[in-house]
Amino acid sequence: MIHATAIVHSGAKLAAGVSVGPYSIIGEHVEIGEGTSIGPHVVIEGRTRIGAQNRIFGFSSLGGPPQDKKYGGEATALEIGDRNTIREYCTFSCGTVQDTGVTRIGNDNWIMAYVHIAHDCQVGDHTVFANVATLAGHVQVGDYAVLGGFTGAHQFVSIGAHSITGVATVLLQDLPPYVMAAGNTAKPFGINSEGLKRRGFAAEKITAIKRAYKTLYRSGLALKEARRKIASQAAKLPELQVLVEFLERSQRGIIR
Repeated sequence: MIHATAIVHSGAKLAAGVSVGPYSIIGEHVEIGEGTSIGPHVVIEGRTRIGAQNRIFGFSSLGGPPQDKKYGGEATALEIGDRNTIREYCTFSCGTVQDTGVTRIGNDNWIMAYVHIAHDCQVGDHTVFANVATLAGHVQVGDYAVLGGFTGAHQFVSIGAHSITGVATVLLQDLPPYVMAAGNTAKPFGINSEGLKRRGFAAEKITAIKRAYKTLYRSGLALKEARRKIASQAAKLPELQVLVEFLERSQRGIIR
């Protein structure tokens, strides 16, 4: 399952059923789970741990040193879960000691070509990154978030679960869960209704999330007051609690 032209370090740990394509390079501290396929000309280095049943396409570079001037060669890591699709020319960096030291990508993510995920990012499960979506360092992405092509996120930005961005969106502040955003810089344009329908959210739950959106963006309330009102709404709809918690921990402020 390892092509004759591939270079796999003797210290690398490859589980059963791993395939490595032509001219790919697998470093000493790399671990790859069962059934993962590595395409041609892929470089996987550093302390990178990849789970099972991933598909990694040609010319991707995973686990390289972070693009951070403070990085001094510390033993940081990249962790990738299971069943992810990582298309051509993607670049994922290891973490830094200034943060957790680990860049993490969860499970079942669909990551298209030329995506960059920088050091110390934390990406959840079932996300979609369209072509050339780019995360600066320390960005957090919630489950089921969808980033449109050429979306860019400033460092330390948080992107909430079930949110969605349009093409060429620039996020300089946090994007709350469920919200649809577009523009440079990003502005809110309602909630991700279609995505919620596809994931089985009942109509009454979508209506309640829309009501919370109006409280947050159209009521004229200050953020603290809007958060308090949404918290009272969350008593009847647990799905709103994730929005309340997101607003409570936001450090950069939310897009407005």
